[in-house]
Amino acid sequence: MEPRYSRNRIYLTQEEQEIIRDFPILLAGSGIGSIIAECALRFGFENITIIDGDQVENSNLNRQNYTETDIGTNKVDALAKRLQSINERAKITCFASFLTLENVEGYIKGHKAAINALDFDTPVPIAFDKACQELDIPILHPYNIGWGSLVTIIAGDGLSLDSISKPDVEFNEVQMVEYASGYLKFWGNPQLWIDDIIEKYIGEEKGLPPPQLSIASWSVAAMCTHLLFNIATGKKFKKFPEFYLSKVIEDNL
Repeated sequence: MEPRYSRNRIYLTQEEQEIIRDFPILLAGSGIGSIIAECALRFGFENITIIDGDQVENSNLNRQNYTETDIGTNKVDALAKRLQSINERAKITCFASFLTLENVEGYIKGHKAAINALDFDTPVPIAFDKACQELDIPILHPYNIGWGSLVTIIAGDGLSLDSISKPDVEFNEVQMVEYASGYLKFWGNPQLWIDDIIEKYIGEEKGLPPPQLSIASWSVAAMCTHLLFNIATGKKFKKFPEFYLSKVIEDNL
């Protein structure tokens, strides 16, 4: 194993390291995706495409992979610069543009896994999933829930997230977290802290983005990187409506 990845030994075989090196990942959205991209790159994924039309704002700095000097610049440009400083030979392809219903399919082809880190304020995230499903490309959905991280994977032959949407309401991130909480209660593993966060967020002034912490950004990046590894190397992984939850909080403290 080459020196860069020599400390991956035992956890990964030489063959697995070579497989993930060339495994093409599509990252839609570089907010929480900015942390995922670095974790995946350091692990050994060296073929990453990133799409995002946003610019870095001061409010991003509490949880995303940017610095004060990046404020006002395109997120993908700032992220590409950082990633290439970590591994200059990596193939980092960036598009400083927004995904739309018209262009989404054109960006997807040629990739073997995707990460949907888009904001659910338009129909585009669901359209992105469906386009990937048609090409049998697994899609990871990461969620930052502060003291915990949630990831679900949409498979080509599986359900889509809008299958749990409420009547006459477009699917959004809160609905996914509510679904996960209800699922855990049903199976005897209630997470009351999640319900508390949802209740407080819904009670806030409308239009505010969900609260998020750096803690969950890093833990969800680790989860996504592990799941990408499983996908790339043919190992098992749970598919939606199942999901993964990692947390650093206990109820009733």
